Amino acid sequence: MFQLQGPQMLQMLEKSLRKFLPESIKVYGTVFHMNQGNPFKLKALVDKWPDFNTVVVRPQEQEMVDDFDHYTNTYQLYSKDLKNCQELLGSSEVINWKQHLQIQSSQSSLNEVIQNLTATKSFKAEQTQCFLYVMPDTVKRLFPSPVDVENLPPGGGKPKAINQEMLKLSSLDVTHAALVNKFWHFGGNERSQRFIERCIQTFPTFCLLGPEGTPVCWDLMDQTGELRMAGTVPEYRKRGLISYLIYCQTQALSKLGFPMYSHTDKNNKIMQKMSHNLHHIRMPCTWNQWHCEPL
Repeated sequence: MFQLQGPQMLQMLEKSLRKFLPESIKVYGTVFHMNQGNPFKLKALVDKWPDFNTVVVRPQEQEMVDDFDHYTNTYQLYSKDLKNCQELLGSSEVINWKQHLQIQSSQSSLNEVIQNLTATKSFKAEQTQCFLYVMPDTVKRLFPSPVDVENLPPGGGKPKAINQEMLKLSSLDVTHAALVNKFWHFGGNERSQRFIERCIQTFPTFCLLGPEGTPVCWDLMDQTGELRMAGTVPEYRKRGLISYLIYCQTQALSKLGFPMYSHTDKNNKIMQKMSHNLHHIRMPCTWNQWHCEPL
């Protein structure tokens, strides 16, 4: 594997990955943020350059000090050649096969590769597959073959207004991480809280503060540029607050050129309906995460 060094190579990689959207979006979004200062101190590996087959983005070794912290020990993956991909991922230079880890990709075809690999490494891999949504502005701006955004329902995807005297648009503070962690489907533990704290300190966050001055609704961004960890406290649900908040967030971040996308559980009909109403476009490919643990 060849590690890309310097801003020029990373900018070339970002441009190349655009040709393979939406399947490359997890890697594309991560490289985009690497080109904005690389706040998570990640590195990009390719099998060859510039005509790569496989790209892996991962933390630096010195960041991966906790063998059980799969939130930090996370790899983003895109490949045009599954055989090549399996050979590369088997290398200890690419993946630390002594740790609990996660692999994320928008290519469900990688499941066989990862299952084969983990079997040979005496690991178990649990796949989570969700619907992948991309916001219309991102599709229009970035996609090589745009999904048809002309046939979206009328109304501009704008949600209902909220009571701005009672609720105030704001950003999260690191002290709010415990609240986010409590409601995050993939969280609820000390390691996930540390990851959330890092995301709050590093990337733009949005929330609505209630009359008491504490968040009642929130949405974050992770190191791949994906909108994640959205939540609403129970007593404020069914008021359209998360729709309003995500709309404000996507409007603000789209103006900064961020790629805007998210995932939704296949059984979460409420969030699917919200995404439809906001005109988020469901992709033909899926959001995939493999949670890998040594046996």
